[in-house]
This record gives sequence, C-alpha cells and structure tokens, in this order.
Amino acid sequence: MTPNQQAAIVAEVKGAVAIVRFNRPAERNTLSTAILHQLDQIILEFDSNTNIQSIIFTGTDDVFLSGADIRELAQLDHNTARAFSQRGQAIMQRIADARPKTIAAINGYCMGGGLDLALACDVRVASANAVFAHPGAQLGIITGWGGTQRLPRLIGEARALEIFFTARRVDSREALQFGLVSEVCDPVLATALRWAATV
Repeated sequence: MTPNQQAAIVAEVKGAVAIVRFNRPAERNTLSTAILHQLDQIILEFDSNTNIQSIIFTGTDDVFLSGADIRELAQLDHNTARAFSQRGQAIMQRIADARPKTIAAINGYCMGGGLDLALACDVRVASANAVFAHPGAQLGIITGWGGTQRLPRLIGEARALEIFFTARRVDSREALQFGLVSEVCDPVLATALRWAATV
C-alpha cells in the first residue's frame, strides 16, 4: 500500500512493519461504520502477507482514537445496536488473533472504542500526553467491543470497574503504573518501531 495523506486511514509498509495511521483529526479519529470496514480490510491484507511481522496502530495530532461515532450511535435501535456491537467485537478480535504482532502507539486521546482497539493489541506504548478513558457512563452506555473483558484482565477488576463506572481519565503516568501500557516515551512511533524490532 502506498500512503495517501487524504485517506481516513493511511497504511504503509516499512520493511517487515506495517503502520496503520488513523487520519481524521478533524473528526477526532472516530470509528464510524465505514472506518471499521476499511480497518477490517487492512488487517486482513496485512495478516495474510507473510512478509509483515508487526502492525503498528497510531493516530494523528493529539488523538489516537476517540471511539465510536456518536452520531451513528444515536441512530441505533436495539436491533442495529447489536449488529454494530458484534461488528466491532469481530474486528477487535481479528486484531487480537492477528499473526503479526500488534502494537498500539498511543499518541494522544485514547477513548472508548479506541481504548478497546489498544487493548486488543499485544503491546501498548504511549506518549507522555496520552489520555485514556471509557466515557460511556456519561452517555448511559458501555462499550460493546471487548473492553469490558480485556481491561480487567490487564489491570485488575477493581481498577477497570472504576474506569468504566466513573468515566474518569487516566494519564500516561498512571497508565504505566497500572500496567495498561508497557512504556511511555516520545516520539511514540519511534518507540513502537523499536518494540516491533524486538518482539
């Protein structure tokens, strides 16, 4: 794949490493249905390419991913909400099951479904200004993309429940202390490339 700087997702290959950059900073890198479909196709392509040994996910400007598109969520009913949740779960599981090692290079805000994606990766590294949260409680909803299972396994049930129930934000220092991320270092993409060379 060749980079297209106007694309919603910019995917490029550097040697044995694929870099997938979410590239809609004006929309805070929301995961719309169209973006989820595009992401699914990219993961399938890199997973089947035996030359690719690692996939790095990162964002743009000060946003990694801000989660599901709230405008789309507002239009869901009980039937379409289930399908939307299952679609997101399947993509996050595809990341978790991918043959290449997956690394989240969290460059800024990592919220909701964006945190679910990071949790599906094998390794998470963060910039010093990264911020983590599951803000669904403020909207009367909870994530349906696997975060309720993966976050407690990673940082413990009590801390995970606090994050889910209060929607409070966790900075990179606290995330490192909790074990949510493995390293805090800038520039975060260079850090992720270093991890890709060692895993």
